[in-house]
Amino acid sequence: QVQLGESGGGLVQPGGSLRVSCASSGRTLNNYVVGWFRQAPGKEREFVATISWSGARTSYADSVKGRFTISRDNVKNTVYLEMNSLNPEDTAVYYCAARRRGIDILSTKDDEYDNWGQGTQVTVSS
Repeated sequence: QVQLGESGGGLVQPGGSLRVSCASSGRTLNNYVVGWFRQAPGKEREFVATISWSGARTSYADSVKGRFTISRDNVKNTVYLEMNSLNPEDTAVYYCAARRRGIDILSTKDDEYDNWGQGTQVTVSS
């Protein structure tokens, strides 16, 4: 399995932007589909975005489409989530996760991802 770690979370004002990162430790990330999920207190975990091996294919939740951008740098073994026009409803713990190695099919289902990071808190508030 691949070990992932998120970073870049923090406090941001409504309308602001933030970029969170997901880095692989010890293994290359080029043969893993990686997704971002988020979970707010008292709510179920929800899909945010996902990206194929090369970055050529992406998919987004309707709630973030047009505001968030997922990208990856396989040389750095890092996947990014750029978040723009943030609102308080975006407040959540953001998790990255990888599918099983060797699968290059996007998925919006959290139970189809096998390797999860610890999450990073994103708070949108004035």
